[in-house]
Amino acid sequence: MDLSSYFINPEPALAGKSALVTGASSGIGLASACRLAEAGVNLKLTGRRLERLIELKSALLERFPKLLIDILATDLAQPASWDQLAQAGFYEVDILINNAGLAHGRDKVETARFEDWQPMIDVNITAAFEITRRIVPGMLSRGQGDIVCLGSAAGIYPYEGGSVYCASKAALRSFCQILRRETAGQNLRVMLMAPGMVETEFSTRRLNSPEAGKAVYAGMTPLTENDVARQLVFALSQPRHVNWDELLLMATDQGWTDKVVRKNA
Repeated sequence: MDLSSYFINPEPALAGKSALVTGASSGIGLASACRLAEAGVNLKLTGRRLERLIELKSALLERFPKLLIDILATDLAQPASWDQLAQAGFYEVDILINNAGLAHGRDKVETARFEDWQPMIDVNITAAFEITRRIVPGMLSRGQGDIVCLGSAAGIYPYEGGSVYCASKAALRSFCQILRRETAGQNLRVMLMAPGMVETEFSTRRLNSPEAGKAVYAGMTPLTENDVARQLVFALSQPRHVNWDELLLMATDQGWTDKVVRKNA
């Protein structure tokens, strides 16, 4: 039995490639930046908090001094930010990590406020779509590229009290599916990462309360941002002919978006 073909195809290196990571100042975006840096990927990082980006860049360069790291503080909900990214050369990359996103409130439709809906639409849908639209032509002209969008289990299995957030992530999922079909055969990989419960600043910001945010994960073991980032980098490291169209990633204690088994809680 000849087994040689099973051992001569190591995962391709990511070193020397470049990536744009949106929402890089915290959570999954920050973890993804760290994991990509560890793999030798040059980074273009954007987020709303300049001080956090400066701190992240400094810490990464201390550990990986040969990397090229650019930062740009901007609010992707504002259309002017998309031109800022272009002017800074942030669209000229091999990899896009379309991570920036947010959620506001857990109200039912009848009591929800449009002021909570609008930011989710602006960032989760409009900005994600527009940044992708602007970055794809360059990837196609260069003959290679990777688009990774951070969706959510909520975009596949919606839940009460999450109407617009769930809808925004469902829209992102559909957008990725169409882009995948439109570019198939052109060496552009389009991947959707759809995690369930991940303990980051997400719930605290959504509920506008550190206590309420912490209570979301009480009695169970949620995913961490590093769990998601590790899968993301693994997906990018696969041979070019392998495309992870969609990954639904759940904590073991979470059986569904609205089914969580809690211990001693």
